[in-house]
Amino acid sequence: MNDKKTAPPRPSIWAIGASISRSQYWLFAGIGLLLPLLAWAALSASGWIDPVFMPGPLQVLQRFWRWLVQDDLLGDTTISVYRVTAGFVISAVLALPIGLLIGAYRPIEALLEPLTDFIRYMPAVAFIPLVMLWLGIGESAKISIIFIGTFFQMVLMVAENVRLVPRAQIEAAQTMGATRGEIVQLVLLQSAKPAMLDTLRITMGWAWTYLVVAELVAANSGLGYAILKAQRYLKTDTIFAGIVLIGLIGLLMDQAFRWLHRRSFPWMHTKG
Repeated sequence: MNDKKTAPPRPSIWAIGASISRSQYWLFAGIGLLLPLLAWAALSASGWIDPVFMPGPLQVLQRFWRWLVQDDLLGDTTISVYRVTAGFVISAVLALPIGLLIGAYRPIEALLEPLTDFIRYMPAVAFIPLVMLWLGIGESAKISIIFIGTFFQMVLMVAENVRLVPRAQIEAAQTMGATRGEIVQLVLLQSAKPAMLDTLRITMGWAWTYLVVAELVAANSGLGYAILKAQRYLKTDTIFAGIVLIGLIGLLMDQAFRWLHRRSFPWMHTKG
């Protein structure tokens, strides 16, 4: 009789909810980023599309280098990052407490959520004439457009994060004699923090999508301004370079948020 135990089969990485190693993650991420790049290069090299309308990756890379060396790419990038970050931070400072209160108290939900729902469907670009009238054409106007585009969405997402806190946790705190303020601070806020950080990560992406809209407001610098200027002169290589650069910056910020989530809530990222 053979008493030798056989090791259980290793679960497939394709199983539902299966874990993969960091090296496997980055392998698949690299493939996901490389395939569209290869498809773009093949399509531009095929000659089916005029390079005026779709320049190849090499042409865009050359334009990116000229932009860096000759046309103050670092300055354009710095001012755009500042505008996006400022609009996002102001949104977060206001949206987090308001969303927390909406999620915690039904009267505040009834008071503010319908109004927030109403405003969030209004396109941010429609506010440009009013913003220019009220704030002029300085940096505050550009930051305000990014704020408008992100704040109302962020409020509702944070409120939903709070509402998803299990009712049992609230009832347990009430049983132990916790006050309403303590329940909000020590139960709702603490339980919703991981989801709130994910909400911030998602809305940071939205903030970047409003950059070009924000730089419609009498800008003379920035990545969005460069893209809009290139459109007027049909410089599609500059448009592609600007779009790709915004995507790369957004990807770095997204990974920074993911890193912060792993560091702040390590128990949520342990392999089962």
